Amino acid sequence: MIRGIGVDIVDIERVRTLVDEEGERFLEKVFTSEEIAYCNGKARRHQHFAARFAAKEAVSKALATGWAGDFRWKDVEVTNDPTGQPRVTLHGRLREHIGSARIQISLSHADNHVVAMAVIEETP
Repeated sequence: MIRGIGVDIVDIERVRTLVDEEGERFLEKVFTSEEIAYCNGKARRHQHFAARFAAKEAVSKALATGWAGDFRWKDVEVTNDPTGQPRVTLHGRLREHIGSARIQISLSHADNHVVAMAVIEETP
């Protein structure tokens, strides 16, 4: 059974500006050390930061919590499995909030934008 769906689109230039102007302060507020290392290892690092930013927003929308209360940026971590498929790991109170449900995530990149879709499924 589907518990929630969220989608977000992000302008890559917006994220490039935040990363370039705010630097480590922005990165460390929003991304885990593993996410930062992954994105910094890519030729188009801003595109990958933007995709993870969109994914965090999509998960927030799927949970219907928004960014209020106990929700923190780093509580949603986006990594890739060995085949490159993105995976979401929740930390902190979000992990407790979701219980046994699973989060499916899909990311798509274009020249100027990235989009993320999150689906939360109750497991039988």
